[in-house]
Amino acid sequence: MDNSTQSNTLEALGKLIEVIAKLRDPIAGCPWDLEQTPESLTPYILEESYETVAAIKSGEAGAMVEELGDLLLQIVLQAQIASEKEIFTLEDIAQAITEKMIRRHPHVFAELQVENIEQIGQNWEKIKAQETRLRPSQQLAKYLNTLPPLISASKISRKAASWGFEWENVQGVWEKFEEELAEFKESLKSQDKVHQESELGDLLFTCINIARWYDLDPSAGLTGTSERFIKRLAQIESQIDKPLEEYTLEQLESLWHSAKAKLKQEETK
Repeated sequence: MDNSTQSNTLEALGKLIEVIAKLRDPIAGCPWDLEQTPESLTPYILEESYETVAAIKSGEAGAMVEELGDLLLQIVLQAQIASEKEIFTLEDIAQAITEKMIRRHPHVFAELQVENIEQIGQNWEKIKAQETRLRPSQQLAKYLNTLPPLISASKISRKAASWGFEWENVQGVWEKFEEELAEFKESLKSQDKVHQESELGDLLFTCINIARWYDLDPSAGLTGTSERFIKRLAQIESQIDKPLEEYTLEQLESLWHSAKAKLKQEETK
């Protein structure tokens, strides 16, 4: 980044900070913005994060700029509220992450020699562990408490495997899957929902381990399935002239297979 671009970027960020400060002005600010707290804004952080991911997947530059801007807004707004209470500032945030990036990249900012990306990842985890000084169970609990279930389970699976909690071969994972599937089926014979959910969780976690062994992303796989379901449903909607609930199961099954075949044909063109 040249000096001119850097100057323009800092000017734009400065303007954003001024706008947010104005919105939070006790006299001339916006009533809605003045009512917000770090806690009340939490849902927006999650929402904007997911919308940013969707924009990135779309590959549309305009959408990415807009959604990344919305996400940046949430960061600046949180910093503004904290600065008003003299807790921390946006400068503190920027300084902390800058120091972290320098600290975790000794092969760039120090003299550490690395041979490949795998070593970079290993060094990152070692440095991170030294920073947090969390016990293994505490590290996994952090994933559980801060990430969506599917993502946290994937991270827990990978981290546990790195500590030696691993099968000798993939056959052992498949045997575990069959075991958990049988236990889940058996649990369904009872009326104990807590037990059923527990066994379902064991089965799902084993599926995540299978995905890890084959280097697959379970989140991407599930998202893809949901997207295909929606596309097929939309295809069905374009062919019918009455509400879905007025069709029989057999009719819906026929429509479903027809929609699936048509979309597959379009994909191969």
